[in-house]
Amino acid sequence: MNNYELMVIFTPVLSEEDYKAAQKKYAALVKENGGVIVHDNPWGLKSLAYPIQKKTTGLYWVLEFTAPSDFTEKLNIQIRRDESVLRFMATRLDKYAVEYNARKRSGVPTGTEKAAG
Repeated sequence: MNNYELMVIFTPVLSEEDYKAAQKKYAALVKENGGVIVHDNPWGLKSLAYPIQKKTTGLYWVLEFTAPSDFTEKLNIQIRRDESVLRFMATRLDKYAVEYNARKRSGVPTGTEKAAG
């Protein structure tokens, strides 16, 4: 089992229900293939750095999960078929990234925060 982080940018024209349904669909896909959801973080509507398909905003969603190594190919195929996805990136996390994400979620200082002042 490997640790992964998936970031998906959905088209901004999705309704709130469609946005949540899409999140549930990919979370269920992870679980169906023997994976475990570690953390789910919907960021909501954010501006894009550059226009994608003539859109300047997108609905961001970050999913951290563990899954077998052969699962990522199935996930890529499913996401590429989904027309509501503008961009996505699945990243395999090493032990340091997993530890960093866990510390960040728990509120423990990670050393990357901006200094107050």
